[in-house]
Amino acid sequence: MYMRTTALQYLYLQKPVSSMLLVALLSVLPWIAAGDFATKGEPREAAVAVSMLESGNWMLPRVYADEFAYKPPMTHWLMALFSLPQGHVSPFTARLPSALAYAALLAVSLLFFGRKVRFQEAFIATLLLFTCVEIHRAGMTARVDMLLTFFTVAGLIRLFRWEEEGELKGLPLLIPLLLSGAFLTKGPVGLVLPVFVFGVYLLLLRKYRLFKIAKSLFYIGVASLFLPSLWYIEAWRMGGEDFLNVALAENFGRFLHLNPGNIHYELGHENGAWYNLVTLAAGFLPWTLLLFISLFGLKISRPGVPLKEWPARLWRRIGTMDRITLFCLTASVCIVFFYSLPSSKRSVYLMPAYPFIALFIARYLLYLAEYRSRVTRLYAGVLASLVAVAALVVAVQMTGLADVRSLAGQYVAGAFASATLDAVARSFSPGISMILTGTLLLVSLATVVYQMRKKINIKILYATFFLVFSTHLFIDGVVMINVRRAGSARPFATEIRQAYGLDHTNVYVMNDLHTYHNMYGLNFYLGNRFRNFATEQPQTGFFLVAEKDLPAVEQRYGEVYDFRRLRVSDGMTGDVRGRIVLSRFTRK
Repeated sequence: MYMRTTALQYLYLQKPVSSMLLVALLSVLPWIAAGDFATKGEPREAAVAVSMLESGNWMLPRVYADEFAYKPPMTHWLMALFSLPQGHVSPFTARLPSALAYAALLAVSLLFFGRKVRFQEAFIATLLLFTCVEIHRAGMTARVDMLLTFFTVAGLIRLFRWEEEGELKGLPLLIPLLLSGAFLTKGPVGLVLPVFVFGVYLLLLRKYRLFKIAKSLFYIGVASLFLPSLWYIEAWRMGGEDFLNVALAENFGRFLHLNPGNIHYELGHENGAWYNLVTLAAGFLPWTLLLFISLFGLKISRPGVPLKEWPARLWRRIGTMDRITLFCLTASVCIVFFYSLPSSKRSVYLMPAYPFIALFIARYLLYLAEYRSRVTRLYAGVLASLVAVAALVVAVQMTGLADVRSLAGQYVAGAFASATLDAVARSFSPGISMILTGTLLLVSLATVVYQMRKKINIKILYATFFLVFSTHLFIDGVVMINVRRAGSARPFATEIRQAYGLDHTNVYVMNDLHTYHNMYGLNFYLGNRFRNFATEQPQTGFFLVAEKDLPAVEQRYGEVYDFRRLRVSDGMTGDVRGRIVLSRFTRK
């Protein structure tokens, strides 16, 4: 009997990968162009692409007061290539590599899991990636981490298929290309980490001799080193000892808990091993809340074997795992373990583990939907209640029934945090974006309520995914645009460039992160024209510095230079979390 299906059912059943690609792109592309740079990381990376286009140096371009990029150039090459048609780098073209890598990661994850496990498991695992905070945020940011994650995950998937289908014979060209891409995005970790994960997986398979495994890993390493070595050799030739110092500090100093004194900044991000577990829990929000709720009422029985027999039992269990489960478990554990070793830890480092962890979470969510239905309904109710309260707060602020900003301001400390809260409050005004995303949010909220009344647990679960997706759209399309605008240095840059005739010859800054804050956002919006005050010691010119750093500069150089304040930025920029001062200086 012929049965009609809706368009959504057709896309879900017949075109899942292309549908995921389309929805992922539509969910990020409209917003990556709508917000200015308001952090220090994004404009720092974007300025490298600016320098590439302006100088024609695509190997080791100079940025921010004559320093060179900290990282290999793959992301910056893509930023510059996407910017070529319009002739300049914009927030859209700078964030586009991450947005495309985000969509591609979802597509390859769904394609890979869809062929190895039940499609519903694969689909939910991909939806977890699509809606979790860490991956979504990275997909909209002009940083290297999303591109690195795509290359690493895609490379691991190809390595898995090489063993499964080719039994380590005839290394496919795509593997070294993907790992070379990862290497050229973040450095040696892009090669070392996938090789480490794959090597452990081969050992756990207990299928190959140690010599065979070592030979395969050696071939992978050699083939994947060729393209990156061309860039490193040329960069070393151009940058000399300065480049070598930064490369060694970034790639080995962080990992070996060293902080060499021959670079002008602290390696930073030092945290204990516990930090990775905390950031994983935060990164998988809001689904971590469901996992937490499921712990209540969980029946824990005493193990049937003594503690001393656990290792042997675990080893036997590993030997009976199907390959996809073993591979995902190996990748998850090895990546988290690998990034527990260096002193420098950040949440984005763990993103290559997210697709593999997501598969296990997806299986658990399906178990909850089938066998512990109350948990699924309780989580949906809690999430819907939180969104409903937030929507009510927005409505109250919009209608003027109460000043929510003033009430919340009592619990906010610090001038920058207060300015951010003001920006959030100003976001809630009628507009096309507010109407569209707000309507979708209300529809998703109503969908959750409707499905809870029907009590079909799997549909309740999918409805919560829809609600989280709509919430992300509302935040991106309404709140974050205004927050970025409030923390942007673009208005101040436009004003002082026009009023004082700033150019590439007369604008000076300090570039010593041990002591001062770098104004990466202002540098980008002024066209990457900063010069190094400390090294050049000029006679006269314009000097820019964070207001909080000006006393230290005057104390250090006050006997040699006169500084006359010309302008202080009206708002606080996000990269220095404060105001910026423009001064005119002359040598005494």
